[in-house]
Amino acid sequence: MNRAELTELIVANRRRRKLTWAEIATAVGRSKESVTAGCLGQMSFDEAEAAVLVGLLDLPADAAGLLTDPPYRGSLPTDVPSDPLIYRFYELISVYGTTFKELIQEEFGDGIMSAIDFSMNLEREPHPAGDRVHITMSGKFLPYRRY
Repeated sequence: MNRAELTELIVANRRRRKLTWAEIATAVGRSKESVTAGCLGQMSFDEAEAAVLVGLLDLPADAAGLLTDPPYRGSLPTDVPSDPLIYRFYELISVYGTTFKELIQEEFGDGIMSAIDFSMNLEREPHPAGDRVHITMSGKFLPYRRY
């Protein structure tokens, strides 16, 4: 089994067992955002977390090794995503990416926001005109080193 096949099995078994990502995250002991990313092949788990997932999702024993291996990150099959929801994030970066860059560098200086030392929280925000998606992202600022 390879990582892509394991991801498909995880998604299928989650649905079959009628588990939410939040329920799986509670069992693992991490955030739903981090656990979902890991289950979809973009993050790794430690051995204890992998063991929980193997048991909870009825995965083969050798899945634990794949779950603890550092993944090959970057899961989009095309440069411009075709899935409408994912495309909206691409559109968001296309429209606001330069604004993010300008404001971060004005506040922090020349550098980047880390996607390694990073956390995210996604919540439903009730709104009279229709519920909204509220995403909070927090990444460590990493200044460019001068040498």
